[in-house]
Amino acid sequence: MTADTARYEGASTPCEQRLACVRDVLAQAGIDALYVRDLSNIKWLTGFDAVFDDEPAHALVITDKDAWLHTDSRYCEAAQAAAGHGPIEVSTAPGGHAAFLLSKIGSAARVAFEDTLTLREFHQLERVAQEAQEAKEAEGGSTHIELVEQSGLLERLRQTKAPSEIDAMRKAQRITDDAFSYIISFIKPGMSEAQIQQALDAFMFEAGAEGLAFPTIVATGSHAASPHAIPGDRTIQPGDAIVMDFGARYNGYCSDMTRTVFVGEPNEKMRAAWEAIREANERCEEALRAGKTGAQIHELAESILAQHGFAKTMGHGLGHSLGIDIHEDPSLSPRNGDPLPVGAVVTVEPGIYIPGEFGMRLEDFGVITESGFQVLTQSTHDMVIIDPR
Repeated sequence: MTADTARYEGASTPCEQRLACVRDVLAQAGIDALYVRDLSNIKWLTGFDAVFDDEPAHALVITDKDAWLHTDSRYCEAAQAAAGHGPIEVSTAPGGHAAFLLSKIGSAARVAFEDTLTLREFHQLERVAQEAQEAKEAEGGSTHIELVEQSGLLERLRQTKAPSEIDAMRKAQRITDDAFSYIISFIKPGMSEAQIQQALDAFMFEAGAEGLAFPTIVATGSHAASPHAIPGDRTIQPGDAIVMDFGARYNGYCSDMTRTVFVGEPNEKMRAAWEAIREANERCEEALRAGKTGAQIHELAESILAQHGFAKTMGHGLGHSLGIDIHEDPSLSPRNGDPLPVGAVVTVEPGIYIPGEFGMRLEDFGVITESGFQVLTQSTHDMVIIDPR
């Protein structure tokens, strides 16, 4: 089941469609209410623009007929403006999120909560439910609140992206592609990794990014053999391969791209590695389609790298999904034996890492369709060589 199907009568907005889909899932599981604290899930469900920052100051309560965003006075005006006359009511009622939840459900209810809830907040939920029960019993009545842990309920619904989500990621990637075109004309031997990183970041902001999708990675020489290297004062030298992994955020959604460029002609081993990751990238993108599993596509990449003499040099999964978060489900990895759904957005990023020598990676991302894979990344797969002088 996906959250953006048009089959829900009267569900005209993405928020209404997503709430309708969530309510279907809750009804099937015999759940009376869903308590949402994960900020990315709240952003996705509400669709509110220019309301949330990174502070986890909000809770969303969804029942079979109603939905409330419980927040505080710092966000109230913006949230109410974003909510308009839509299906979500905004409240700043005092007493904390758990108390607000209990005020909105009946005396006998099964309440689902996300497994990402902190242990402290879970205990708070238990305490508030117990206090409500004791207060009811003191009045001669009774109440029973059952707390039910749910794992990945909303994350599964988020796997299939709506056209509006894909459009936002396409715009984020356009900024990222433009940044790559800029940076290959900017790089000069003697520059540091940090200088290049800062130039990339500045360009993306100036080009319209509302933020970075993740901290930009720039690594050169043997430092690039670490897939998540932190840019530092290491300088670009002739003969180096430079790995650049970066992305923009636009309208709340991420892009993600990695390109490896060379300072002067690469040596024979580096050229062979480049040919291996390019073939792995392109053949995996050709093989991707709905119904294939993430494990199958990952194994294809591993087999291609092995055929080129680079077996067991990747060390990470071939790809991951992205959207509101830079890492979402589904993944292209040995651990994912599930069929990939139509509309999932995934990266394809084969890499080769030789400790003490070099690292390289070639990453695109795109949309899985019934019959193939629509690549959103537009930057070239051709070898890019920086003048070493």
